[in-house]
Amino acid sequence: MTSEHSQWTAIVLAGQRPGVDPLAAIFGGTYKALIEIAGRPMVSRVVDVLLELPNINRIVVLAQEPALLLRALPNDSRITVSASNSGISASIRQVAGTETAPWPVFVTTADHPLLKAETIRGFLDAARGHDLSIGMVERQVMFAAYPHNRRTWLKFRDGAWSGANMFALNTAHTSAALDLWAEAEQDRKKAWKLFLHFGPWLAFRALTRTISLRGALLQAGRRLNLSAQLVALNDAEAAIDVDKASDHQLAEKILKARHL
Repeated sequence: MTSEHSQWTAIVLAGQRPGVDPLAAIFGGTYKALIEIAGRPMVSRVVDVLLELPNINRIVVLAQEPALLLRALPNDSRITVSASNSGISASIRQVAGTETAPWPVFVTTADHPLLKAETIRGFLDAARGHDLSIGMVERQVMFAAYPHNRRTWLKFRDGAWSGANMFALNTAHTSAALDLWAEAEQDRKKAWKLFLHFGPWLAFRALTRTISLRGALLQAGRRLNLSAQLVALNDAEAAIDVDKASDHQLAEKILKARHL
């Protein structure tokens, strides 16, 4: 496991499906990660926040067109841009634990321009001592700050949860989770289908909400012989990625209020 002073590699997923991204097309572009939010490309905002953190000493941006992304990033020796693979898990798997991206690894996405350094710092602190940590925001936290925001909610006994696109992979033990992720990527927004990959009983408990998300992740981790945990985030904006025009409008409003 990692120590308090671990140096992390950050992997930023900036790929997209083949062709012009629908959201990018609205703004006259082709590549989602390069959509401007309050005057700056989304991916550059994510990378700038990561550069603020002294315990992140490498940043690897993964995309189908690395050269195109590189032009939008700051000139810093800690940043590497590499070609992504055919899927999210395969893209992570090809670099995680290598010389390019040594353990421990923090994974986030390029469409997450509202990320804050303090939120990432708190998440990485909570990730110590576990093979895999997943950051999520509970619905009450979101609605207290943004009552009209629409997200996909995974409903469990301990609340309704939305992903924050924040993952901490501490060791090579997480390779098993990445392999399973490759099988289950299409089910990631349907809890019972996702947990069906761990057996019908866990899927049934997820469907009937007779298990907490914390408990479900704990049991799923045990099936993979690793320690997996939920990190509940108190930052509502950590769950606001930019997938549609209304997200873009909200993100611009928030960043302008921060004077960024």
